[in-house]
Amino acid sequence: MIKTVIIEDEKPASRKLERMLSIFPDIQVIAKIESVEEGVSWFSENEHPQLIFSDIVLGDGLSFDIFEKVPSKGFIIYTTAFDQYTLKAFKLNSIDYLLKPILEEDLAGAVDKFKSFLPSGNPVSSEEIKQLIKKDKSTLSRILVKIGYNLKIIQTSEVSCFFSENKIVYLQTRERTYPSDFTLDELEETLDEKKFFRVNRQFIVNSDYIRNIHTSPNYKVDLEFQPGEEITVSRDRVKDFKEWLVG
Repeated sequence: MIKTVIIEDEKPASRKLERMLSIFPDIQVIAKIESVEEGVSWFSENEHPQLIFSDIVLGDGLSFDIFEKVPSKGFIIYTTAFDQYTLKAFKLNSIDYLLKPILEEDLAGAVDKFKSFLPSGNPVSSEEIKQLIKKDKSTLSRILVKIGYNLKIIQTSEVSCFFSENKIVYLQTRERTYPSDFTLDELEETLDEKKFFRVNRQFIVNSDYIRNIHTSPNYKVDLEFQPGEEITVSRDRVKDFKEWLVG
């Protein structure tokens, strides 16, 4: 029997998820947790389950806070309305990330994915979990940005480049520039490496928006970009950049 814990501060959502999990005869929900404080207490005092379903935004903080204080010894499937937390989720033993409202087929896929990680009959160590997740890491596909009092979802496919300026990282689309909550290091780790490349300390570029590539005898490489900006590839990245273009 797979022991499972649900972390969700909205009781209707918690009950619905428990009902959806009831179709799996080998899953047993042993606890439902509603807050960061309750989660820290429960995971400090009880044997950790094999599987955890966790909302991210709780009434007293983010569920990440639970596992930063009490590292999880099991797999985590996060449930939330947005995927802006993808990078941090996959650093905390997450194997999947379900967007609300949760669909039955997505839930079944996440459970199957969890089961695929388990060697038959053998316990999995925390370090083994991290290695398994690293091999299966998802990429960031959407970013939530704030515009005044409004929120907007930007598809990463719409972003021509990310750049750092005055300690803030911005994303550039055809229409405008938006500030983000990420660092360039975080983005470099979680963006689709087939599409995005860190050309220097300040810029990550999307190959789909490169209009022209200018080279010179001194090994300088400049990228002409849509919507018209020119970005220079740092000399120590030129070789990797050329290999990435044809990779």
